[in-house]
Amino acid sequence: MLAIGERGNNTMKKKMTDSNKPIGKMVRIKDFLPPPEELVIPQETVKITLSLSKSSVEFFKHYARQHHIKYQKMIRQLVDRYAKLHSKAS
Repeated sequence: MLAIGERGNNTMKKKMTDSNKPIGKMVRIKDFLPPPEELVIPQETVKITLSLSKSSVEFFKHYARQHHIKYQKMIRQLVDRYAKLHSKAS
């Protein structure tokens, strides 16, 4: 009979692996990511004054909040896509 807390010889040993540790030989690889200044491609923009209906602005604000982006950016992308689509058709 075994004492409390004592293990017998017939216990199964489960090999534990840490998923955060590397497996095998480590090799340094070349950094393939672009530098930070190349991650954001600046667009040439022009500031304008534009009057939109209140319901349209509220629509864009609502969806912008849901997608965590700025509503002005949504409107700009919509206008850009429209212009690109119709400039090809001409």
